[in-house]
Amino acid sequence: MEILPLKYLDTKATGDIVSRVIADVDTFADGLLMGFTQLFTGVLTIAGTLIFMLIYNIPITLVVVCLTPVSFLVAKFIATRTHDMFAEQSKTRGEQTALIEEMVGNQKIVKTFSREEDVKETFGEINGRLQKCSLNATFYSSLTNPCTRFVNSLVYASVGIFGAFLAIRGGITVGRLSCFLSYANQYTKPFNEISGVITELQNALVCAERIFALIEEEPQVAEPADAKVLEEAKGVVELEKVSFSYVPEKKLIQNFSLKVAPGQRVAIVGPTGCGKTTVINLLMRFYDVDQGCICVDGTDIRNLTRGSLRTNYGMVLQETWLRGGTILDNIRMGKPDATREEVIQAAKEAHAHSFIKRLPNGYDTVITEDGGSLSQGQKQLLCIARVMLCLPPMLILDEATSSIDTRTEIKIQNAFARMMEGRTSFIVAHRLSTIREADIILVMKDGNIIEQGNHESLLASGGFYANLYNSQFAG
Repeated sequence: MEILPLKYLDTKATGDIVSRVIADVDTFADGLLMGFTQLFTGVLTIAGTLIFMLIYNIPITLVVVCLTPVSFLVAKFIATRTHDMFAEQSKTRGEQTALIEEMVGNQKIVKTFSREEDVKETFGEINGRLQKCSLNATFYSSLTNPCTRFVNSLVYASVGIFGAFLAIRGGITVGRLSCFLSYANQYTKPFNEISGVITELQNALVCAERIFALIEEEPQVAEPADAKVLEEAKGVVELEKVSFSYVPEKKLIQNFSLKVAPGQRVAIVGPTGCGKTTVINLLMRFYDVDQGCICVDGTDIRNLTRGSLRTNYGMVLQETWLRGGTILDNIRMGKPDATREEVIQAAKEAHAHSFIKRLPNGYDTVITEDGGSLSQGQKQLLCIARVMLCLPPMLILDEATSSIDTRTEIKIQNAFARMMEGRTSFIVAHRLSTIREADIILVMKDGNIIEQGNHESLLASGGFYANLYNSQFAG
């Protein structure tokens, strides 16, 4: 999980991954345990009884040995046809777990949009499919045991009849035949037991396929052995003819070039889906470019260690990232050795100090991963304080003040302006009033830069940016 690329986690439902890691692994383990236990004891029993039968009578033993594999053929015939049923069962169970995980984690959103009944219907539909495929898989696989028992009973009857003719001719005594029948019954019993757990084994094999599919996923591109460590970046960022698509069929960024000097503020604007956040993902190397290269201080970022590259960026996104722990720990995340005084100073600069002091235990208040009772704006202030504490040489602000009230936003924008002095900064914003002071404004549409310049020059040109800007102040 830790070496998989972000692309895998973005395209797979979290619940399905959870189902593979937990439910499928448990089923696989149980099936293997039961299968190998039965197999080990069964092989010993078969070997032992076979030796005794050969000692008593070789012809009858050959009859038993020749007829017994028929039960295996019957079991294989049924198992082959139930494999797809178990595969559908595991897939549907993963789909159900994904829905449950998503709904539990986003219960507030579900209730806000009154989607309870729709979600229940969706769950009922998936649960119905799971019930149907589980019932079919269990029913048809359960036929294995009675079918093999029937075959083994035929073997037992054949031994009895063949032995009876031998006894009439004096080839074997009635006592030995009785004893032989007992051994024959003991010999066929392990086949019944092994076929009895065929359901578990078949289910385990299907789960194994899903587990190994996860294990064999292509890991993220390994860092070169001679990868450089980016100590203190100057902030020279260059994108040379970069092309990138999340899926090959849908082109996104094509032949994108940009050169940013140290300390410049670059704003990226454009309609939703034009590739703004994608550029951020590429800068942070959450994704690798398909063509071209991205260089920091003259070095291709693919030749830098991921850890050192990301340490040189301070990132505040529209989506907040908090962990279970105290407020102090959350702000200190990017700089674990920071003193309490440094944390408080960073919180003051982010205008988070006042609301933190009102919490029950101040900076020692424990919060959950989703922030608990904190508002979205307060969680965003904590993320801003985290960056204020680290002060890295490069900044990425993607709708960093989207959840904050206007008064606080003005104060934070002033704090950002001070923080961005001398630091290369990339700003993504929909509210164009927040990026007037940017040195370069990149206007993107359909993955391409269609306009480039500062605020005044772009307004004067009367192009796409001017229309976008004026539409926000049409009143």
